[in-house]
Amino acid sequence: MATIFFPKSFQAQTGGIDQVEVEALDIRGVFRALEARFPALGDRLRGGIAVAIDGEIVNDPLLEPVGPDSQIHFLPPISGG
Repeated sequence: MATIFFPKSFQAQTGGIDQVEVEALDIRGVFRALEARFPALGDRLRGGIAVAIDGEIVNDPLLEPVGPDSQIHFLPPISGG
């Protein structure tokens, strides 16, 4: 199963959980599984979040394949000037 790592800014919606494992074939499936487990994450996942799969940031992640041993990180937007 793929391991999903949550940034600190997501952990309020996950009850403090910083990582989970999900079974999915692509990022869209990961999002569905996460939203089923953590409904409060829905808006954050649909908000155009950056995703890194196995260390590589992907620009349009929804159809990106996910392997059984993939590591997925969500990258919160960086603000500032």
